[in-house]
Amino acid sequence: MSSEHNPSTPSFEPELTAFYCIYCGYMAGDTAGALQVDYPPNVKFVRMPCTGKTDIRYLLEAFEQGADGVYVVACPIGNCHHVRGNERGYARLKRAKKLLDEIGLGGERLEMFFMSGSQAQAYANAARTMTERIRKLGPNPLRLMPKPAPPHPEEEDEEITFRGRRPKR
Repeated sequence: MSSEHNPSTPSFEPELTAFYCIYCGYMAGDTAGALQVDYPPNVKFVRMPCTGKTDIRYLLEAFEQGADGVYVVACPIGNCHHVRGNERGYARLKRAKKLLDEIGLGGERLEMFFMSGSQAQAYANAARTMTERIRKLGPNPLRLMPKPAPPHPEEEDEEITFRGRRPKR
């Protein structure tokens, strides 16, 4: 087994995707940057209008795109700028965790953190917590799977033209 795929070797650096709202999540990240709080550089950020817009498809797609772990940063419970958006997002996240367990990827690769915009340390701790958790779990099993071969040109359908329309016969 190569050292890249062995979670016990220090060379494995997990790739994380973090979804956060434009209110508390973004402000907490901005505060962490302004205060020069260190957190792992292995996180890709996806800004959302509200974590209530979190869709299970977005979370699962992040794993399909190669993320080893995914987390969501939301406003504190009871203090969402969109009233109960974070609670709706959390319900969807719990469903996504069940799906990840069912398909064998592991629901522990997905988490949600609640914090206000002034909590720079909590923001950094969320990134550290997820990085350490994923280091222990190892790489995303989907990354280890072989990529499907591209289709042969003779197997492709007829040419698709403007806006996906097929030519008239």
